[in-house]
Amino acid sequence: MLLMAKTCRLISRHAPTVNSLRMIRFINTPSVLLSLCGQTRCVLDKRRRNTALGARTRGLPQYAVRNKSGLSTTLPPPRPLRLASASAIRLRLLQAAGIDVSATAIRLDEAALRDSLLAEGAGARDVADALAEMKARKLSDREPAALVLGCDQVLDFNGEIWGKPGSPDAARAQLCALRGQTHRLLSALVLYDAGEPVWRHVGEVRLTMRSFSDGYLDGYLARNWPDVAQAVGGYHLESEGARLFDRIDGDYFTVLGLPLLPLLGYLGERGFIAG
Repeated sequence: MLLMAKTCRLISRHAPTVNSLRMIRFINTPSVLLSLCGQTRCVLDKRRRNTALGARTRGLPQYAVRNKSGLSTTLPPPRPLRLASASAIRLRLLQAAGIDVSATAIRLDEAALRDSLLAEGAGARDVADALAEMKARKLSDREPAALVLGCDQVLDFNGEIWGKPGSPDAARAQLCALRGQTHRLLSALVLYDAGEPVWRHVGEVRLTMRSFSDGYLDGYLARNWPDVAQAVGGYHLESEGARLFDRIDGDYFTVLGLPLLPLLGYLGERGFIAG
């Protein structure tokens, strides 16, 4: 229990979007506790790692920025970003924002991991955050010196968390259930630097679908399958999926699976990108 309490305090301090009281409900399992213990060791080693990182960057080109107090600060040059995702839209959004980024698909049994987390009492926000971190950590383990971004998105409909539809019939069932109703999308980001998590964010959007006809749904699936096979809910808002909706409350980038503005803000503040 002492280790669990210390772990929760560390998570609360270094990952403010994760509520440690919620995490208590499901961290007391060997697999999750082992993961959190690993993160705890990373946090305890943070001072030593940062010292080593500073030593490695001595002699590199530097540039000056102004912090929030208006004081000039010298930071290392911008760094390339490694995206732990096969999502084409996430990659395009980062490239369009002028980020030097490359992507690598990460293979995880997301359905099994999601079911395991849910069985331990995790909520939608914690599931999205945990899956994003698993992806970031897996790529960071391969490339420990890299700046790595992990992402995940889950759909919460009346307390039930959905994954990606695996077939046209599954997509039809999801869309029929969502028709005329409101659901939530939660998009999580976890950033790793030098092998440890340094920043995380979970964005939330509420979306209300219109009461479209069965005939329109038939045509929509015929035109958009299999493109929407990898989209939770069976839609892409950046394409014809926009026609399914009456109302969206929240950030457009979050719907696309990448809360871009908070990410750019953090990268700029840390000097990972010019800003």
